[in-house]
Amino acid sequence: MTEIDAKIDALVPAWLTLPDIAEQLGVEVTRVRQLVKEGQLIAVRRGENRALHVPAAFIDGDKVVKGLSGTLTLLRDDGFTDEEMLEWLFTPDPTLPGTPAQALGENRGTEVKRRAQALAV
Repeated sequence: MTEIDAKIDALVPAWLTLPDIAEQLGVEVTRVRQLVKEGQLIAVRRGENRALHVPAAFIDGDKVVKGLSGTLTLLRDDGFTDEEMLEWLFTPDPTLPGTPAQALGENRGTEVKRRAQALAV
């Protein structure tokens, strides 16, 4: 869990607190913390209270966006920090089109993972 800088904070259009995510997923906050600890979600400290927040784009209704966990694993294996992963996921890519996070939300995870794998080369 890192503290977010202004550049990345501006890239991410919306954030959710851990209690908000727990409510959406229908689980306890401790389960959401476990998802963060396991690397299935990225949480950063932001705002006046420095509370933990997760990009809203990572949650699709009552579940974590399909393909997110695998993409985060690939990026971590490539040596990306949490901030670098957020920057990559939320920076527009005209060849996708949109951002990798949007593509994951639109069930285009295969292409996102292919691009994440190519970063290691």
